[in-house]
Amino acid sequence: MDQALVPPIEVLLAEDNDDDILMIRTAFARSKLINVLNVVKDGEEALAYLRRQGRYVDTHPPGLVLLDLNMPKKNGFEVLQELKADPAIRHLPVVILTTSRQEEDVVRSYADGAASFIIKPEGLGALQTLTERFELYWARVARVPHPIER
Repeated sequence: MDQALVPPIEVLLAEDNDDDILMIRTAFARSKLINVLNVVKDGEEALAYLRRQGRYVDTHPPGLVLLDLNMPKKNGFEVLQELKADPAIRHLPVVILTTSRQEEDVVRSYADGAASFIIKPEGLGALQTLTERFELYWARVARVPHPIER
């Protein structure tokens, strides 16, 4: 598929670890299929961003959410449950990106409405490979909904 025909994807990354944020930004920048990567560092910020509240009132809605489970203020499960209960944003696909390998976290994530569960790889090389596959799937195979402007 011609890259010019691939619609841009805007992603919201909810992640509190600065090292992980830097590695994810670097990996996405190298791949160039995800056009915009916005970052929030806790669950309350994630919901405010998605609902376009407070300082996020003028943000562009993302087409996809990357959500860490272990965050301050509201954890990823709380964010996922609130997001999926909100009619204005529940259509957004949410990909859990976490270090957890617990089966109960996988089951709960899918039960709460996650579109995918990905375990964070260690090291930039492994993250780059994962990012390339992630981007190919979400940018070229899957169809994400166009952002709904309010």
